[in-house]
Amino acid sequence: MVMDLGWIDQAQAPRRPDLKIEREAHKLEKRLCRQVGQAIVAFNMIEEGDRVMVCVSGGKDSYAMLDILLKLRARAPVHFELIAVNLDQKQPGFPEQVLPQYLSQLGVPFHIENQDTYSIVKRVIAEGKTMCSLCSRLRRGILYRVADELGCTKIALGHHRDDILQTFFLNFFFAGKLKGMPPKLVSDDGRHIVIRPMAHVSEKDLVRWAAQRQFPIIPCTLCGSQTNLQRKQVGQMLRDWERSHPGRIESMFTALQNLVPSHLMDSKRHDFKNLRPDGIANSDGDRAFDDESFATASAPDLQIVKFDL
Repeated sequence: MVMDLGWIDQAQAPRRPDLKIEREAHKLEKRLCRQVGQAIVAFNMIEEGDRVMVCVSGGKDSYAMLDILLKLRARAPVHFELIAVNLDQKQPGFPEQVLPQYLSQLGVPFHIENQDTYSIVKRVIAEGKTMCSLCSRLRRGILYRVADELGCTKIALGHHRDDILQTFFLNFFFAGKLKGMPPKLVSDDGRHIVIRPMAHVSEKDLVRWAAQRQFPIIPCTLCGSQTNLQRKQVGQMLRDWERSHPGRIESMFTALQNLVPSHLMDSKRHDFKNLRPDGIANSDGDRAFDDESFATASAPDLQIVKFDL
């Protein structure tokens, strides 16, 4: 299905007395709408008649996802429904009135699912150990069930570009896999389509948008309270790289979209065993001993090394 992108840039920023602030806010909103819209179109995330379950945790990312999807829905060439869903995990001190009040003011249909996963995680995971894995598995199972009960055809999660890169490097460093977060996938049970509409959005833009929109942020007292997480360390590594070499994150993210199986080492993805010379030149010019002159252009700290063979 071909969708017209012309509607993406037409949302209006809220009026502000300071023209410069208003102008910057409008530019940011246009960029967010464009990036989310492009991801939706590129991966066919939302189709005519979809009922999209927007998972809202109370963090900046999920607030922004709902906010942008509402703006895009108003001008989309297809009709789809949005329903916000929050899983109240019964964390101590969780302000359970915040999300219902916020969502009611927006006029968005919503559902609050009450499940005490907090007690389960605290009971099963030893003190000081990472809680994210069990917590996410419990959340995932509950959200899949809720999606069925609400008749939702898509489940939207608020992961952004930086989350995707962090996951890639976590798998690269600690699991020995070239694997990240796909923008769209079929769930493990084969029954649900999970989408990540903010796959192209940077975290720094989401921080700015959350401040601009003054979302009522609810901090997480489970994984959000842990300071020794490998994900946080990888996130800091990426931020350091970007400060030292602006544009590196964008380059790495682009690389995730330009896989060349013939130049990796996975024999399940490329038939190395049966390779034979066929006398036909490689049309893309990507030969074994290319002079990779891109190194100096994209990363000043890298040096081109030429070998005498």
